[in-house]
Order: sequence, then C-alpha cells, then structure tokens
Amino acid sequence: MTYICSLTVILMDEEDCCMKKEAPSSFQSKNVGSSSSFMIEGEGLDSPEKHGDLGDMTFYMANYIKDAMKMMFIMRSHHMLTDVVLEVESELFYAHKIILAAASPYFKAMFTGGLKESEMSRVKLQGVSPTTMARLMYFMYTGRIRVTEITVCSLLSAATMFQVSNVIDACCVFLERQLDPTNAIGIANFAEQHGCQTLCQKANQFIVQHFSQICQEEEFLQLSAIQLIALVRKDELNVQEEREVYNAVLKWVKYNEEARGPKMEHILHAVRCQYLTPNFLREQMKNCDVLKKVPACREYLAQIFKDLTLHKKPVVKERTPNTRRVIYIAGGFLKHSLDVLEGYNVDEKTWTQHAKLIVPRSGLGGAFLKGMFYAVGGRNNSPDSRYDSDWVDRYNPVTDQWRACSPMSVPRNRVGVAVMDGLLYAVGGSAGAEYHNSVECYDPDHDSWSNIKPMHIKRLGVGVAVVNRLLYAIGGFDGTNRLNSVECYHPENDEWTMVSSMKCSRSGAGVANLGQYIYVVGGYDGTRQLNSVERYDTERDMWEHVSSVTIARSALSVTVLDGKLYAMGGYDGEHFLNIVEIYDPAKDTWEQGVPMTSGRSGHASAVSYHQCPIHCDHLDHNMSLEKPPS
Repeated sequence: MTYICSLTVILMDEEDCCMKKEAPSSFQSKNVGSSSSFMIEGEGLDSPEKHGDLGDMTFYMANYIKDAMKMMFIMRSHHMLTDVVLEVESELFYAHKIILAAASPYFKAMFTGGLKESEMSRVKLQGVSPTTMARLMYFMYTGRIRVTEITVCSLLSAATMFQVSNVIDACCVFLERQLDPTNAIGIANFAEQHGCQTLCQKANQFIVQHFSQICQEEEFLQLSAIQLIALVRKDELNVQEEREVYNAVLKWVKYNEEARGPKMEHILHAVRCQYLTPNFLREQMKNCDVLKKVPACREYLAQIFKDLTLHKKPVVKERTPNTRRVIYIAGGFLKHSLDVLEGYNVDEKTWTQHAKLIVPRSGLGGAFLKGMFYAVGGRNNSPDSRYDSDWVDRYNPVTDQWRACSPMSVPRNRVGVAVMDGLLYAVGGSAGAEYHNSVECYDPDHDSWSNIKPMHIKRLGVGVAVVNRLLYAIGGFDGTNRLNSVECYHPENDEWTMVSSMKCSRSGAGVANLGQYIYVVGGYDGTRQLNSVERYDTERDMWEHVSSVTIARSALSVTVLDGKLYAMGGYDGEHFLNIVEIYDPAKDTWEQGVPMTSGRSGHASAVSYHQCPIHCDHLDHNMSLEKPPS
C-alpha cells in the first residue's frame, strides 16, 4: 500500500533505547517511587477516601502503577528476575511472563494453558521481525507505541497475531488518519484481512464518499470484478451524476480489456444506466469501442435508451449519498431584494449564513445541477436600482463561492427553473411589461444557453417540475389572468402539449415533484392568497386536493427532502413570512418546521447532497497522541 500523509506520527524518544541490542550491564538500584510519597492531590496523591471518621482513610497513589511499570522496564533491560527469553530470528528478548501474559491473551494462553511453552525458559517465535517485536515489548512495559507509515503494517499484523488490542487500536487510528484517495482501497483490504471491522467500515465509507477521486487511482483499477460490482451497486455512492460511475467502469475494463471485456455486461447491470441521459447513451452506442465488441451491452443500453425516450418510470432508485443534506434559500424580498444565501441543515435543524449573492434578487429561480447551486434571473428591486435580470450565478457549496455564468438571452423575473437530462431550463417570466412564453436551456459543460420551443401560453410566476424526463409548466399569470392550465414539454420532438388543468387558477405557487406526483402549494388567484394544495398524478393525468397549509400565501418556495415537502416563506397579503411547513404524503398532514431566520417572499430553494472535501475532519479518539520531541 502507498501512504501519502503530512500527519505528524507518534514519536517517543524513550523507545530508541529498546531498539538497541540488549546486553547485561551494571545496575544501580534507584527508588523510583520516592518522588510520589505523600504529596497533595494533583502531585501524585489523590484526596483520601474517608470511612466515617479520620480513623479510617484509604489513599490512592496515582503514580504507583506508572512507577512500578517503569521499574519493571528497567529490570527487564538488565535481565533482573526475567523468567523467559523470546527468540525472534537471531535476536533474544528477555522478559517477565507475568507482563507478557497480562498484555497479550496469546502469551497468557501460552504460559498458563498447559502448553509445553509454559515450562520453557526459552521460546522461539515465528511470523514477526525482531524490530517489530521490540516495539511490541516496549509497549507491553510502557503503554507507549510509535506508529509510522513504514511500521504500521508490520505492527498491525504482529499485534493481531499476539492479540494486543491497544496496539491494534492505535494502528487503526493511524491508518484512518492516513485515508486518502490513493490508498483507501488498500487500507480497506488490509483492515478486512486483519479483522479490523471498524477501520474497514470507515475506509469503505471514505471510498463511497470520495468515489470521484478514488476511481482515478491505480488501486481502483486493481479491483476484482466482484469488488467493483459491490462498490458501484452501493446506494450511498457519492457522485454528482451517473455518468461518473459509467466512465469509471469503462476505464476499469479498458485497463485490461482482453480479460475484462467479457465481464462488461454483468458489471454494466450494476451501473444505474437509467439515470444516464439519452444523448450520452446514443453517443456511447455509436462510438465506444468496448461496446462494439460486446453486442449484449449495446442491446442492454439500447433498451434503456428506448425506455427513457418513452418516459417510462425508472426501475431502480436514484443514489442517496450519505453526505450533509442542506436546503439552500437564495435571495427573496423583504422591503427590498435580498442578497442572502442561507442553508438549513436538516440533520442538525440549524440555519447557516453563506456567501452572499453577487447581485440582490427576488423572483429568481434556483436548482442544483452537478453539485452546484444555480441562481437564475429575478429582479433587483432596491431603493437605488430596479431592473429585471438575465443574470445567472453558480454557487459551489464546498468552497462557499459564487461565480457568474453566461447570462440568459432575455431578463426573466419570476422565472421557473428545473433540471432535466443534465441541462438547466428557464421557463417563462417577464422583462418589465413583457411576459414570456419563451424557454431556454443551459448546458453547464459549455456554459451556454439555447432556445427551445416556446410554450403555448405566456407565464409569469409559473411553477415547473420534471417527472420521467417530461418538463411541466404549471399555472402562472399571462398579463391578464391567473392560469390553471398546464403544459408538458417532450424533449425528443421539442414540443409542448396541454395536459389536464388544475382545479384552481394560481400564480406564484410553490411547486415540487415527489414520485409520480407534482404538488402545487398556495399561490395567488387574483383576489387572495391561497392555502389549498393540489397534486397532479402524471401517470393518470388527474388532479386532486390534499391537505392545505395552515397559512394562505404566495411567492413561497417548495422543495423535497427525505420523501417530504418543505414549504418555506411567502407573502400572506400583509406580511412576509418566515414559516416552514413540512408535508408527509403518507399521512397527508403538515407540521411546523424550524422557521427561517427572517420573513421573505420570491426566494429560490433547492437541496444539496454535496461532496465533502477530500480531507475531512476526523472524530476524536479515546487515546492521546504524543508530539515528536523538538
């Protein structure tokens, strides 16, 4: 294994003495314990334990065990009262059986279990080097162990053989802190071989958490087919898009195509190809040399391509990375347009401030695409500036930084935004008094916008959602009336078709999809804010009412996490709200969530399952690390 580490390892200069060849020498006895005789608490003697009166007291000498072991170490160094000699290759180690048995179940069984070694004064050991044995002996007498990149493998192997659990733990902590994309697979395999379950688990967690970096390393290419399949099948694999997994598998096959090519079909079934885009699949089937040699793989992908273009429901679920789940809220309006970006950590139930928007905006749209949060369009409605925006900004949650992207072709205030096939769609909105039926999509790989077929109806304050690769535009305002009509965009033929209308006309509603359903929450019908909620069944083309929110409101945002809807903020006709309500579709009930830090309307929200930085903070461990001497 390769270890890349800038971590300071555990060093003890006292240990150097035990590395030297042991030889008898003159011995001058010292009273080791004299320095701790009857001192006050904190200096070697704890407060006495009283038993009723001053005539009965129990004293605890805090340094007694330490000093006694120090004396045992000195006596061992001079072969005093030693009763066994351990022979390791050409080296001899004098020791006390009682110390070895106390520190190691292996030696306890050897010296007390009726084995022939119990009667022997000289025992030959196999499977350990003299240097490693010296380090273990030093630990048994001192409780200290030095672990380095060079020694950790031999130490862990020897400690496992002799069942010295404290050294095993120290080695595992050391290896955990060395975890890196270049060595994580090797550490996981090594931990499994030596029965270190906790280390193995943490190494495997690191692998799935950092898969995007792991798959670029040599260790990944050395995986067996069984190991590769087990890895890419994991639900918690942390990737921004399934294309990363597909490309990693292809790279693994090409590393030894002659031997691995025939296994491609079986491995490909472990990749969630239903979440690859049709364009990517088409390009692979046309140009990939590996697929051309394995017709069964091309047939498999061709069937998936057909299912995708027919908008069939995927038979496998999306991956759910075990990363921090954060709902981001960007911009909004409270007396003026806001530049705030806040994140709600669902696990910790806390709101956190993040880097501010480049330009304050309300009426903007937002979505996560390939790990980045995009803030699209909106209006800067400030005391000294009022204009509709064509701006598009991208936020990186890992670096907490914004950067500007290519602007849209026109300004879009109160725009609808959604992601489909790895593209960002901006739907409707307005520029001043001009209401849009136009739609454009953004390709993040090329930082460019292109127009698609416009909708049948102009829509401001439109809600959008994507289900099975179909884009739905719901309700809105056309400049005259609030709308209940719904349009559906088919990317294959670049066409919009009308589907069943909502039961209630509304604009400024919160819209999100959950499974086959699209939920529409609140909104404004032209006379009042609404608290009604209805959902659209995309498979049956039917609308139905579900439980209403507690407060009627418009210009709210709705997002989905853990199978529940989060309806956040909005305007009730008089006040800007900070309320958060959470809907459980299984119970058809709403409950109160942790409110936002302030009221607002016209904000954008989206959920992030973003990647952790490569070097994550580690948990504290129940053992102390000694710094190297200066």
